[in-house]
Amino acid sequence: MNYKNKTIWVTGASSGIGKALALAFSKEGANIIVSARNEQKLNRVKGQCTNPDKVKILPLDLTVFSSFNEKVTAALKFFNGIDILVNNGGVSQRSLAIETQFKVDQQIFEVNYFGTIGLTKALLPHFIEKENGQIVVISSVMGKLGTPLRSAYAASKHALHGFFDSLRAEMFNKNIDVTIICPGYVMTDVSKNALTGDGSKFNKMDDATAKGLKPEELAKKALKAISKKKEEVIIAGSKETAAIYLKRFFPSVLSKIVRKVNVT
Repeated sequence: MNYKNKTIWVTGASSGIGKALALAFSKEGANIIVSARNEQKLNRVKGQCTNPDKVKILPLDLTVFSSFNEKVTAALKFFNGIDILVNNGGVSQRSLAIETQFKVDQQIFEVNYFGTIGLTKALLPHFIEKENGQIVVISSVMGKLGTPLRSAYAASKHALHGFFDSLRAEMFNKNIDVTIICPGYVMTDVSKNALTGDGSKFNKMDDATAKGLKPEELAKKALKAISKKKEEVIIAGSKETAAIYLKRFFPSVLSKIVRKVNVT
């Protein structure tokens, strides 16, 4: 891997996977721009980086679409350009579809899908102008299949795959790469921050999440995949990985399993 002096913009960097990625990139000598809504937490992340002098903080709310052009302009000035955009910001779900208010479905899509593609589109002209760049999307195993309590979340991740697979083909001749990373369960606060049917936070740690991959381990594998410019990579436990292959080759078998599986 050679990230030294590369400029990498990570969204959702205040905790969890985003924080782990920022720390890992910093350890490799990269210039880092960390974004999230909570500026105080971003400052803590900066302080934990190996090279905090090479870390810039850019507060960002992925639901404020009108701010994206301004944020991109600011980000480009920090290190005179950007090499890699890591779209990590997002929110999960813990509610049955029938019990989920439509406004919550919209909220999940605003963050996970529209926020992600909106920021990407705002930065894309910079990559096109210099004919180089890499867009990384932190999707999920839920981008490959669906389970109970994840209807809107799974749909938003499926949508990301469709958009970025198309964008990858469109940008091939511009030397712009797209890497989609699909984590399984990762030991973060994702379930605590997940939205329930009325939009309130779940505020509980899933058993599966608590037993998931450590964020640092996920980040280590992700950096290797990004360095190799892989189109798509699954970083998950054996059960989640097996589920993806069952979906592809034996979908009816997976359907029977999913009906009974404990996803919290």
